[in-house]
Amino acid sequence: MADFADIFTGRLITEIPTALSALCDSLIDKEHLVEVNLSDNAFGGRSVDPIVPFLSKNPSFQIFRLNNNGLGPEGGTVIANALRDNAAVRKAIPAESRSALRVVICGRNRLEDGSASAWAEAFAAHGTLVEVRLPQNGIRMAGSVKLAEGLAKCAALEWLDLQDNTLSQPGDQAFANALPSWPDLHTLNFSDCVLSEEGEIPQVIEALAKGSNPHLRTLQLQNDNLENGTVSVLARAIGTHLKEVTRIEFQENDAEEEDEDIETLRENLIVRGGKFLFSDEDEEEEEEEEDELQDAEEGDVSAEFADVSEGKDEADDLADMLDKVFLTPS
Repeated sequence: MADFADIFTGRLITEIPTALSALCDSLIDKEHLVEVNLSDNAFGGRSVDPIVPFLSKNPSFQIFRLNNNGLGPEGGTVIANALRDNAAVRKAIPAESRSALRVVICGRNRLEDGSASAWAEAFAAHGTLVEVRLPQNGIRMAGSVKLAEGLAKCAALEWLDLQDNTLSQPGDQAFANALPSWPDLHTLNFSDCVLSEEGEIPQVIEALAKGSNPHLRTLQLQNDNLENGTVSVLARAIGTHLKEVTRIEFQENDAEEEDEDIETLRENLIVRGGKFLFSDEDEEEEEEEEDELQDAEEGDVSAEFADVSEGKDEADDLADMLDKVFLTPS
């Protein structure tokens, strides 16, 4: 793993390209490199070119993290094109026709629609991705349609996170069409994506309820303008095509809590050891439970240390007594 996250704090923008070149060029020929992390470095779109030789030429890395870097559409396009070229390099290697790339995490980078087509091409070129996270990138309807088309080529996709981008009707329809392409999908995050504009039931929900992704476990739908109709669709499918779901996040939508379908969802997920989060109170309660569990675990560890310490004191006392018995002159 090459972990270069958060290393350029306080550096001048003029210093970063030279440093990036030195770091990334040294990785080009590393055959056993699995993960590269360049997240949380605010080098922006002006400093992405030094990364390109590594991204386009090293065929071995599997995980690429570039989160919170201020790329912008232009910088995002440069990075995506380099990843697309990487797929071609991999295919050119004898007996190595499949890409090694499995995970791409590139959130909070203002990628916007301007780079969405390039990312879609990169994803389709590799076709091997199992996890893609692009939250908070300002991608809108046209860009989300392109992403859906590109990601549909990744048949092994298991985890998709597009939180806080905009799908609306065009993106909703595009992803509904793409969902059956991912039979192993287990986590889907469409929170804050404007899935519904006036309370209509999203096409992605209809597709999930009909069994497009039978192994889905986590469904995140916060703040999507969803009403009770969507809850009803989920409730009817929770025991059939959604029988592996253990977590649904539904906070900040427009459904009424008194609806019996909400209780149906809640009860089914509790039986499975899961949760249906409908309100901020549910989220706060979960956080309190996690804090209590953490405190209990820390208490157990402290007790273990106390037992060990107490045992050590007893052993020291015994050793002192034996010293007096066997070392004291008669």
